[in-house]
Amino acid sequence: MNIMVFTDPSWESLMILVGEATLFIVFFLIVMAFTMAILIVTSIRSGRLFFPALLRPFLVLLEGVVKSICTLIGIEPGEILRFMIRLDNRMNIRAFADIPVSERAIFLPQCLRSASCPAHLTPEGLACIGCGRCDLGHAIPNMQMLGYRVFIIPGSTFIKRMVQKYHPKAIIGVGCLMEVKEGLEMCNRIGLIGMGVVTMKDGCVETIINWHDLFDVIISGIDESLIPDNFDISPN
Repeated sequence: MNIMVFTDPSWESLMILVGEATLFIVFFLIVMAFTMAILIVTSIRSGRLFFPALLRPFLVLLEGVVKSICTLIGIEPGEILRFMIRLDNRMNIRAFADIPVSERAIFLPQCLRSASCPAHLTPEGLACIGCGRCDLGHAIPNMQMLGYRVFIIPGSTFIKRMVQKYHPKAIIGVGCLMEVKEGLEMCNRIGLIGMGVVTMKDGCVETIINWHDLFDVIISGIDESLIPDNFDISPN
């Protein structure tokens, strides 16, 4: 018994077109992933950012693939994370500078405090009493002097709670690589302008930050006449 199958030429042409388009898209994404990886490696090794406006959207789309390619090339995962934070900061700095200080907030991790810190946890984070056992007691009043709302937090849930309560339009987050990256991603999701500063030492107790790096972000967009002479949040 013979069975005759009739194929609609227009349908067959459509399937061929879809197949070709799919192959083109896959090829394009692969080429872009390798291009992004090369730009990232070049930027990391030169200390300069190349085509940041192009890098950011494609990194969001192809982050996993680009990371894998960079790792194969010999770039450590930590270097890639630092690059992504630096890229986010570069793209956000102008918008951040346009936000009044009264509508900014700073979130510091509790790991910056002394192991013998006597501060108590409150619904808004740790309440620093300026005991002098760590650098926070010196730095926080100076940040507040400029008009910043400052929090010392034990976890990311406090950030969400304080954002919901005070509705800042821009925040500065300090923490380890993963904490800062996740914080910036959270900012992007909820429409906040985020800037990240990574600690110099990982860990849960007595970590270290380059206060001058934080200072450079803090004064962004602030009229120099409003910054006190010799103002510096660094204890040293």
